Amino acid sequence: MTTRSVLIVLFEGVQSLDVTGPLEVFAGGGPAAGRPGSYLVRTAAPGGLPVRTGSGLRLLPDLDLDLAGTPHTLLVPGGHGTAEPDPALVRRIAELAVGAERVVSVCTGAFLLAAAGLLAGRRATTHWAYCDSLARRFPDIRVDPEPIFVRDGRIASSAGVTAGIDLALALVEEDHGREAALLVARHLVVFLHRPGGQAQFSVQLAAQLAERRPLREVQRWIAEHPGSDLSVDALAARAALSPRQFARVFKAEVGVSPGRYVDGVRLEAARRRLEESGDGIEEIARSCGYGTAEAMRRAFVRALAVPPMEYRRRFRPVRPLPVRPLPAHPLPA
Repeated sequence: MTTRSVLIVLFEGVQSLDVTGPLEVFAGGGPAAGRPGSYLVRTAAPGGLPVRTGSGLRLLPDLDLDLAGTPHTLLVPGGHGTAEPDPALVRRIAELAVGAERVVSVCTGAFLLAAAGLLAGRRATTHWAYCDSLARRFPDIRVDPEPIFVRDGRIASSAGVTAGIDLALALVEEDHGREAALLVARHLVVFLHRPGGQAQFSVQLAAQLAERRPLREVQRWIAEHPGSDLSVDALAARAALSPRQFARVFKAEVGVSPGRYVDGVRLEAARRRLEESGDGIEEIARSCGYGTAEAMRRAFVRALAVPPMEYRRRFRPVRPLPVRPLPAHPLPA
């Protein structure tokens, strides 16, 4: 049996989920495939010293990064510590990457790969909020802000934080097949193949609850009545504001325009109906405010890169999923 070594780089200010998310996927990947021990997962930090994550969690590495051998898969997480990285850390990443079969970055870990010269001339991605910055600082990289993750030869990069789980699942699927990756995904309660790209999150995660009560009431109304007239004029009347004033105040407090907010709510409502009901596409389109099935199809393709029928086929359970726990998979000592 082939054992693939996975080395996860630690440093001060690392994002904890960038580390633990992929680690859990690899730790479960072998047992899920009936091959315990097929991954040897290790963490390594400069000097072998403990590090503090950006949230204050203390992580004790397995190895001194300077003494670590070349791994099969080198994984570089992101976090605040990538803003002004230690040049010695960047050099060591470049050295380890030379012999690694796969080099992976999670979130802003892409900045460390870029600083090490590993992304020059390649296509890559990072957290949606930092794609523009990556493109400005490293113009020789083809930065794609849309995908959850990007593979370019032996180099792979993922979008923000939890997207590292998506990428790790893709690597487990590559190594052990779809069934093993699906079992790990179910165990972690995540999609094996998440619908759409990260652009959907750049809008929806940027939205927030309005400060003014009338606007909060409008947000609640939108969520509860996606099929109603949700034009700016109609919503402004509910908030007792002029349309122009409503549009300005809504964007200032919520972070997105009323139109984009409504689009996101309607899309989410349609997704839930497709996943949870047997209602027809036309009925769902009408009840979620699209009017026609064609209008809903265009919205799905634009936001999720998949039409409604295909979305339902992929993400609506057709029978109860088997509940089969993963075998115990303690990390090797």
